[in-house]
Amino acid sequence: MRTFRLKLICLALLAIISFSSLAQDQIRNRLDSLMQAAHGLGVFNGNVVVVHRGVIQYRNSFGYADGSRSRRLSLDMLFDIGSISKEFNGAALLLLQQRGKLLLTDRLSQYLKDLPSWSDSIQLKHLINYTSGLPITGAMSDQQILDELKSLKALAFRPGNAYAYSYSNVYLQRRIIERVSGQTYAAFITEQLLKPLQMHHTFLDLPVTAPEMTRAFDSNFKESNYEQQLTGWPRMSIDDLYNWLVKLDSYQLITKASMQALAVDFGGNESSLGHAVFKNDELTWHQHHGSNYNYEALMTHDVANDIVVILMTNSQQFKVNALTNSIIAILQGKPYTVPKRSLYLDMREKVLADFNEGMAFYREVKEHQRERYDLGFEIGDLVNTGKYLMRRQKYEEAIRLFQLGTSLPIQPGDYSYAYQLIADCYAKMGVKQLAIVYYQKAIEKDPTNANAKGYLAELVR
Repeated sequence: MRTFRLKLICLALLAIISFSSLAQDQIRNRLDSLMQAAHGLGVFNGNVVVVHRGVIQYRNSFGYADGSRSRRLSLDMLFDIGSISKEFNGAALLLLQQRGKLLLTDRLSQYLKDLPSWSDSIQLKHLINYTSGLPITGAMSDQQILDELKSLKALAFRPGNAYAYSYSNVYLQRRIIERVSGQTYAAFITEQLLKPLQMHHTFLDLPVTAPEMTRAFDSNFKESNYEQQLTGWPRMSIDDLYNWLVKLDSYQLITKASMQALAVDFGGNESSLGHAVFKNDELTWHQHHGSNYNYEALMTHDVANDIVVILMTNSQQFKVNALTNSIIAILQGKPYTVPKRSLYLDMREKVLADFNEGMAFYREVKEHQRERYDLGFEIGDLVNTGKYLMRRQKYEEAIRLFQLGTSLPIQPGDYSYAYQLIADCYAKMGVKQLAIVYYQKAIEKDPTNANAKGYLAELVR
């Protein structure tokens, strides 16, 4: 009888193991089907890693390492990660605070004494949450940024009153790290962050022409002309980015309190960690997107459900977020969709070259190409295209796009953001009264719009 019971137990265990193995195979097959379809549609060329409950569910490469299509991608190749890079300088500053070398309440003027008097009003915490008041810069080198800062007469707003995603904040963080540590930024990051975390396939400022680097290209396989001379950019493999994410989120580099400081945002805008959520004093979500010269990366850690998804591409298609959502849906046994092409990506250059022709393309897509393009968040495509024009000082055209967006059936928060951007354009154009009107409209639509309130306060004081 005892032997018979043991046999039954063994058979039951084997059945459970077999069922679990079958379920895992089904998940992996669905993940592969999704990624193969996305690659076939031209919306993903890159590397992907999916980990659920500590187990690698999927890890693969799709497409080419350069625009010539002469090299296939492999999992050990390196990518630029765009603004995810700011996690490194943020973590470095908090590490120095933990060691008693600085405080986030310290003034910028304590460390960089050759800047104008406005530097005395900026605390280090303003740099890490982008509320310093430093204007957005188009500088292409460290020296250009420094020259701009030295000649800057006044801040765009009082520190702590509004949010502006200016690279000058990142530049200054890196210079402070150098001043306090006595090392170059690259040396400090390598020795104090990368080596302790065993990130052996991450290199700062590695030339994009290095053989281990992927080369970025557009939808037509035209390689990007990488003109940027700013320093401090990590180039890394997908396994190293996974390593960074999970070790940072498990407080192996900096403490929970330091992570919470980096997660502070202003009005729902990005923090130094992108979007990080703490509930009941515990990290539940960490997602960060970065892009740079057709490189694009998205790392997502659903801490509550123990899911990690990382996507890295050298042919930006703005579909890494949609792909991540579909991957998580598969892991949770939910329905999913294969992303379509990005309207914003295909529209922005057309609108920039000829606004009327670009708008004709937009109407053509809406009327005849809905099967090919994703129109699920049309206001987002219009807003992003308008912001693309704003970065190129095409303010009047940008306003027309934002106004078109407000004619769509959208949420109050989307109305508010569109009105805020219209106000931003008028402010840039020097049309103060219209800027005030549209900031007020933004606040009427969403009374919690802290950015609109901050900029309005600057205009009326």
